[in-house]
Amino acid sequence: MKENKIEPRTLTGFMELLPENQILFNQMVDKIRKSYEEFGFLPLDTPVIELAEVLLAKAGGETEKQIYRFNKGENDLALRFDLTVPLAKYVAINYNDLAFPFRRYQIGKVYRGERPQKGRFREFYQCDIDIIGDNELNLLNDAEIPNVIYNTFKRLELGDFTICINNRKILNGLFKSLNLEEISVDVMRIIDKIEKIGKEQVVQELLKLGVTSRTAEKIIEFIQIDGTTDEKIQALEQMNITDELYITGVNELKEVIKNIRLFGIPDQNFKIDLTIARGLDYYTGTVYETFLNEYKQLGSVCSGGRYDNLAEFYTDKKLPGVGISIGLSRLFYQLSELNAFNQKEKSIAKVLVVAMDDNEEQQTMSKAIEVATLLRNNGISTQIYTENKKIKAKFKYADKLKIPYVAVIGENEVNNNKITLKNMSTGEQEEIEINNEALKKYFE
Repeated sequence: MKENKIEPRTLTGFMELLPENQILFNQMVDKIRKSYEEFGFLPLDTPVIELAEVLLAKAGGETEKQIYRFNKGENDLALRFDLTVPLAKYVAINYNDLAFPFRRYQIGKVYRGERPQKGRFREFYQCDIDIIGDNELNLLNDAEIPNVIYNTFKRLELGDFTICINNRKILNGLFKSLNLEEISVDVMRIIDKIEKIGKEQVVQELLKLGVTSRTAEKIIEFIQIDGTTDEKIQALEQMNITDELYITGVNELKEVIKNIRLFGIPDQNFKIDLTIARGLDYYTGTVYETFLNEYKQLGSVCSGGRYDNLAEFYTDKKLPGVGISIGLSRLFYQLSELNAFNQKEKSIAKVLVVAMDDNEEQQTMSKAIEVATLLRNNGISTQIYTENKKIKAKFKYADKLKIPYVAVIGENEVNNNKITLKNMSTGEQEEIEINNEALKKYFE
């Protein structure tokens, strides 16, 4: 009697892809990595598992509830829930060995035990960059980050996009001028939802907080300042708000916009959006959110901003920074659901080398191995078909994987030092000499 088999299944909230989708996902990772490295960001990889007391130094509330935490021996351990806290720990430990400003990128999996929803996962990839200063960090870095976003999303070829920019000091200064400091976090949380729930609902929620009707209208009027980028800055300067924090925020925003243009980012790819609050207890200056214009229903696909002190829970040194993160798993899944990707590859190989029925000396298979090695040495991804099948089955295999070319080697090809190369999309066949020059010319 056979033993009962265990049903194979994947945990809810964990993404597994078929090879053609994994190839596409990996291509996106490669494009993001290439973009980050072009700007001089250094690679970093931190452990997935950390000591819980280190990882949770700043965590609390909902974040702590979502942490995967467990004991192994005497150690209280946790899975990382983002890439920023491990960065803070890393910089604190390696401070004396790092050159500041320290520019790092990290692409890796993080874990959150939240309730899985469509397009939201418990295990997912984040693609982060951060620039960390030692005691201070020039505002020019705040303008370079949108340049990285611009180049990255151009390379990803996901259509037109808009980088929305704000400065938290402007909002904090506004609330201070309206005597709303004590409830500023709650106010920002509400106005951040204006795109989803609309102006009237935002006003109602503000009134429930105890904000007067007149003050609520002032807030709405402020965040809905319209016009070109320069007109918005002019409107902010003419608000007659004398709060020092507000004035600093407007001046910083003005400087960042000036330098964004200096980096050559077209005006149609960025705008000031006064509703953006981001990380209510974390970001302190410039903040960013990026939207794909053709897929606005996805929400922000790349966000981040400026923070005052990265590693305050690990060191007394002041380490200001600015950074962004792309939640790649969610972005990839949702774009796949929308059929946003035009082309999917089912194979990495560009050529499948097949040997015809072998004689006892295995001359055709020996030649197939020689040809495959030569192709690979010329930078052409090549696979050898190793199984003893009919030639029809070998071509069917190539067709199923959408391998563009099949190199056939039979006794005639061995004797003439040639391969018969079949183009699988057109059906055309051509005999080619087996040498570097001929192969390079053909595959250029």
